[in-house]
Amino acid sequence: MTSNKEKEGGFISHLTELRQRLINSLIFLVILFVFCYFFSEYIYGFLVEPYAQAVKNDEIDRRLIFTALQETFLTYLKVSFFAAFFITSPFLLIQIWKFIAPGLYNHEKKAIMPYLVLTPVLFLLGGMLVYYLIMPLAIKFFLSFESAGISTNLPIQLEAKVNEYLSLVMKLIFAFGLSFQLPVVLSLLARIGVVNSTFLKERRKYVVVMIFAAAAVLTPPDPVTQIGLAIPLLILYELSIFSVNIIEKKAEQKNAQY
Repeated sequence: MTSNKEKEGGFISHLTELRQRLINSLIFLVILFVFCYFFSEYIYGFLVEPYAQAVKNDEIDRRLIFTALQETFLTYLKVSFFAAFFITSPFLLIQIWKFIAPGLYNHEKKAIMPYLVLTPVLFLLGGMLVYYLIMPLAIKFFLSFESAGISTNLPIQLEAKVNEYLSLVMKLIFAFGLSFQLPVVLSLLARIGVVNSTFLKERRKYVVVMIFAAAAVLTPPDPVTQIGLAIPLLILYELSIFSVNIIEKKAEQKNAQY
């Protein structure tokens, strides 16, 4: 009976610790959200920069519009939340690590630590690819459909909406950021024995089709962003096979020692 009570007490203490760490993360998120709101206009301006650079040489007087009274206000709230969540993510990962680390052996800690570092780094790389390469190319592609009105009777000109532009940018950033986690996911699956390098190599042709299908679903219906997502994913898949090979060799060497 005492043993069961001790186990129950230990389980409750772990739940209490987890709840406290989640509450700390939530408080940190709320504080950052309020802080980011005061700079939301500048953050949004940073996100608009690819569009501004793509049209800076146009003779047309470009602008962003809103068609509902609350649209800009709600957009700034979304910008503040996304910025706060992005900054909070490393803090949240640290809290999760502090919660699970005491129950791990040293070799398990060494195995998991690289993934905790790689996850935000790869997400950041995906976001940077969107911001500095994909968005400028996609904007120029979409602007190519503008018309002076010679064949369409009236000019066709882009007047981007404030909230729609933000939705497009955030959708691309999250699509690329999450897709860039492919090496992390496959490496973890290899460590627990779900996949191996042979399995990944044999199914390469199916993965190519799946990657292009996923790119078509996750990105706007244009070839620039679809190819821009598919090619990095194919490269990351090959890097995943390479990393799984390394994991297998280390496992073989460890088994040979025993």
